[in-house]
Amino acid sequence: MNTHYSEDMGCGNSSLRKDRRSEKAIRAAMIIQNWYRGYSTRLKARQRYALTIFQSIEYADEQGQMQLSNFFSFMLENYTKAHEEEPELITRLFGSNLQYKDREDYVKMIDVPDSYNGPRLQFPLTFTDIDLLLEGFKQQKILHAHYVLAVLFEAKKVLMQMPNISHIKTSPSKEITVCGDLHGKLDDLFLIFYKNGLPSGENPYVFNGDFVDRGKNSIEILMILLVTLLVYPNDLHLNRGNHEDFLMNLRYGFTKEIMHKYKLYGKQILKILEEVYTWLPIGTIVDNEILIIHGGLSESTDLNLLHRIERNKMKSVLMPPIPSDGDSTTDFRMSKIGGGGLRTNVSLSDQLLQHEWEQVIDILWSDPRSKRGCYPNKSRGGGCYFGPDVTSKILNKYHLKLLIRSHECKPDGYEVCHDGKVITVFSASNYYEEGSNRGAYLKLGYSMVPRFVQYQVTKSTCPRPLYQRVSTIESSAIRILKERMIARKTDLVHAFELHDRSKSGRLSLSQWAFSMESILELNLPWRSLSSRLVNTDKDGNIDYMSSFQDVQIQKPVKEVHSTLIETLYRYRSDLHIIFNVIDTDHSGMISMEEFRAMWKLFKKHYGVPVDDSQVDELANKMDLNKDGSIDFNEFLKAFHVVHKFDTSHKPDKLVLED
Repeated sequence: MNTHYSEDMGCGNSSLRKDRRSEKAIRAAMIIQNWYRGYSTRLKARQRYALTIFQSIEYADEQGQMQLSNFFSFMLENYTKAHEEEPELITRLFGSNLQYKDREDYVKMIDVPDSYNGPRLQFPLTFTDIDLLLEGFKQQKILHAHYVLAVLFEAKKVLMQMPNISHIKTSPSKEITVCGDLHGKLDDLFLIFYKNGLPSGENPYVFNGDFVDRGKNSIEILMILLVTLLVYPNDLHLNRGNHEDFLMNLRYGFTKEIMHKYKLYGKQILKILEEVYTWLPIGTIVDNEILIIHGGLSESTDLNLLHRIERNKMKSVLMPPIPSDGDSTTDFRMSKIGGGGLRTNVSLSDQLLQHEWEQVIDILWSDPRSKRGCYPNKSRGGGCYFGPDVTSKILNKYHLKLLIRSHECKPDGYEVCHDGKVITVFSASNYYEEGSNRGAYLKLGYSMVPRFVQYQVTKSTCPRPLYQRVSTIESSAIRILKERMIARKTDLVHAFELHDRSKSGRLSLSQWAFSMESILELNLPWRSLSSRLVNTDKDGNIDYMSSFQDVQIQKPVKEVHSTLIETLYRYRSDLHIIFNVIDTDHSGMISMEEFRAMWKLFKKHYGVPVDDSQVDELANKMDLNKDGSIDFNEFLKAFHVVHKFDTSHKPDKLVLED
């Protein structure tokens, strides 16, 4: 009995100990789980802040691009008065589309040598040519200029026959795939085709603009899409995006890519490409219920008008129509700058009217927001922000149920807003940095809810842990933010000193954050970012000059004032675009006289506080061989940021050097 009793007691104690161990294990697991959730949440917050930095600076650059249209109007009114013998500059910006030779006359002059080992296309094109092109590009072959020009000419013919807004239908056996921005990221297009199949009569696609710029393979993506369009003209639909625009290409890389890959025939390719852009449709409607456009809506969006405008007259969405002298009916927002109408040989019949131009700007540049109403898109500088009420109003007016748009990078590759009536789809994964975002496309089935497919291209077979990916994204974002701070250092220091009345070198966090936002205008969470940008003392006050402690500015020419270096760095992208517009023959060179005339106009229009003598002196030093011309691309290379990484993971040093 006693023995038996003790055995029972022993079993009871053992069970109790097991229960206690289980409780401890559960509690430990819960603690670990809660810690990991908090850790993961903090990492996700850091990732969101980094993406906010990337996006804010991207939009600020686009705003600068839109503002360039003001300067071009100003430049044409003033620069061309002194250079009346250069009508090509006027035509380049405002002129009607030039008429080029037929494809046969143009292309037959370019021989394809026997040594060429890239894809060889056979016209009329077939599915075999699509396959050849894909395989060639996977092997990193460059399509010969002969074929590029031939494809552009043939694509233009097909696009000219298409309406402004295409109407297509699904069926019980046929879904439609909608892809957003690709921005030259060829691996994303390959992955989409691998997962979803190639376009065909049974597998139609809509590509919703921004095929080019930023990525390294814009011409390859464009060739794949246009060749596929020629093979399946009823099943591949291409909408124009805000980057299908030669002025956008000058800033964001596609022009440079073309001239690098096609040194001999790059100029001809760019000219034909400008025309192809103008003939791209501006929208697609699916099943008479779903509107697909690149950007968005405004409260004045008129689909009936957009159906009938002459879209090929929109040479660049960045260049508004030129008013005629004394034309009171044209509300031209740029006319106040140049001192009257621009006297050019451009016919008004070759342009869209002002209200037509504004309609196209809105659908290519606008973004949805949760706030009701329609108000200027100050982040981008073009189009508008439109609220859920505007979406409902426009959709109801035209008996539509859904708006699908692109134009904005989203962490998950897509986003649904405005009570499910607006979908954003973005197909370029790793857009800002590897790991920064997923890409997505969506499937539209017959009377079915849209279905999303997400993906992310990765270069490594074993993806890095989340904390490593976030650290990389965050470091990259901080670097570009520091670059922006370099460009505005003088203004920032002045703003800091205005608040520091006691000359202590310290500001409160709120004063520092206010100064940063008032100068940089990036709408960023400065308080949260402060720990990565400045030193804070034990009382929570900020040593504001520590904003620049890890930044060195090394002058490329000792005699040049640091303000000039800062100014040229700040405006380097704008100056580069203006140079490329003036350099109509793409020689890479402009005369000293042209440079001086351009700079004086730029300085006057932008209110840049730099003496002309300083710029003249610097330009003279850049004319290395003293032939009266300067290589402006080399000139600007004197003002770029070099990042120097510290192995101890200290903040990056930025050096401005030649």
